[in-house]
Amino acid sequence: MYDVIVIGGRCAGSPTAMLLARAGYRVLMAERSTFPKDTLSTLYIHQPGIARLGAWGVLPDVMDTGCPPLDRVAYSYGGVRIEGASWPVDGHAAAYAPRRFLIDQILARAAVEAGVEFREDCALTDLVFAEDRVVGVRLRAGGGAETTEHARLVIGADGMRSTVAARAKAPYEVEAPPLTCCYYGYWTGLPTRFRLYQKRGNWVGTVPTNDGATLVAAYFPQAKFARVRSGGQRALLDAVEATAPDVRAEMAQGEQIDRLFGTGSQLNFFRRAAGPGWALVGDAGHHKDSITARGITDAFLQAQLLADCLGDELEDPTRLDKALEEFAERRTRMLLPDYKSTLKTAELNPPAHHLDLLQALVTSGELTDRYFSTLSGACPVEGFVTPELLDALDAVADGVE
Repeated sequence: MYDVIVIGGRCAGSPTAMLLARAGYRVLMAERSTFPKDTLSTLYIHQPGIARLGAWGVLPDVMDTGCPPLDRVAYSYGGVRIEGASWPVDGHAAAYAPRRFLIDQILARAAVEAGVEFREDCALTDLVFAEDRVVGVRLRAGGGAETTEHARLVIGADGMRSTVAARAKAPYEVEAPPLTCCYYGYWTGLPTRFRLYQKRGNWVGTVPTNDGATLVAAYFPQAKFARVRSGGQRALLDAVEATAPDVRAEMAQGEQIDRLFGTGSQLNFFRRAAGPGWALVGDAGHHKDSITARGITDAFLQAQLLADCLGDELEDPTRLDKALEEFAERRTRMLLPDYKSTLKTAELNPPAHHLDLLQALVTSGELTDRYFSTLSGACPVEGFVTPELLDALDAVADGVE
């Protein structure tokens, strides 16, 4: 019998399994894929996520892949361009954006080094219940015979369409319709700069990653998905041309590598995060539009939060249930503000005062850094508006008058 079984071995599952193994628990982690394997991702890890990697001792391995540090960000909209930096988190000023087939393998290796038993090519087929409590899993490895394993806690880290969530009948607590679709590819020859561009109805980003490549992504309203999907490459290039012509010129001088990636299934929800004998982390419990690139960072924060809440409470079911209730409440409270702000961004329809805000920010490097710190999660959403910002907005208004 295991203390914990984690289903899913990527950016949510591996850190969760690693932390619980380091706490002394006997942990099994099952992943349906075989690493290294790529997956849809915007790659970017914000400073709070980098701080977790640093605290876990994994950041040097990520840096050793050669992905460049990204300590500046530029954003352009309506003829205004601001450039600045997020505040450091625990001394970490740079973000990183490693390819997923690299970081997922690094995290899984760290879990194994912590003592986790890792089974690749191993899919969950069902949960095992004792009355209403989850007490184990049924697994099938490599298409072979089904096996049953038991544990005090089963953690679903198996993505947006989580089988654990479905079998546990985890209800949606917050839900919103999809707002954008996204297509992206990789080009060489672009500057090593994290840049964001917006115009009404479009959003473009450049994310430097490994081997001199840059991820170039374009976001479109969800209502346009059928048209965009019929010619994804053309749609991406046209959106970049219209929204970020300087990037389009750089792409023309560079070389596209790898295939085109895209999705029209950007779900927005919070599921109940835990129940008797089970918990959900990462996209299994909470997913939002990728336009703010918060998925990996949020997964790391949830892994740490769950490990902190569990402490040494696994052996007693009553204390375990209380710890899981605490995790569920704190997870939603931690992530809900950024969920709401992400959905506003994903509407791709900035309010009229957004341009006034940018004109106020451009007057002050300190205000600009606070803005980007809010986007990264280094500054709480509720900490963005300050007397200094209000004074700058008043000055913009006086100038317009």
